[in-house]
Amino acid sequence: MCVPEKVPDTSTESLKTTFKIFLIVVVFSIAFGYIEAAVVVYLRQIFHPDGFIFPMTVLGTGPLFKRFLLTEIGREAATIILIFTGAWLSGHNRHQRVAYFMIIFAIWDIFYYVWLKVLLDWPASIMDWDILFLIPVTWASPVLYPVLISITLIVFAIVILYRCSYGRPVRATLPDWLAFSAAGLIVVVSFCLPGLHITEQDFASYFYPSLFAAGYLFGLVIFLKCLLKSK
Repeated sequence: MCVPEKVPDTSTESLKTTFKIFLIVVVFSIAFGYIEAAVVVYLRQIFHPDGFIFPMTVLGTGPLFKRFLLTEIGREAATIILIFTGAWLSGHNRHQRVAYFMIIFAIWDIFYYVWLKVLLDWPASIMDWDILFLIPVTWASPVLYPVLISITLIVFAIVILYRCSYGRPVRATLPDWLAFSAAGLIVVVSFCLPGLHITEQDFASYFYPSLFAAGYLFGLVIFLKCLLKSK
């Protein structure tokens, strides 16, 4: 009598593989966050020896300052390329690569602040202001808001990876992608507006939480729409 061979559960195996890659990506992102924090420790010692406070003083306009600024902008661009490369190598299809990009970016960003707290005991509170990015102009906001974005991206990514493991990817059409990009642009604008005024006493008045909330909630609605449509 022949005993039928047990057919392996491919969905379970796929989920296990995804979980292993997920853990590796998390470790990579945490280490990457430390590298980012270490660089900022040096930069603050060079440019802000008396303390990193807002409003910020004009740091300089000479050739050396411009060289440092261009170097920092190049480093930020290289960071995004590294995150994209890590996501590309970790994923096997477009959905997974998008998810891993979200995870690497989000955990890198969160642990950047974790490591700064360890190394500099900063930020003192989640509402402390920070320079977020320099491309194409300066971004600035309280720490709370980029961390909130990062937590949300992690949740999005976990949902995408989980569904991919069971062959039920989150479906997104071109209009969905355009709408999600528009939501992201609104959030970026909310960061850039105060970033342009960080040397002024009333810099905080240029950050509009309602504008941030509009972009954030719009992106959340688009993702939930895609998720429900995929079912």
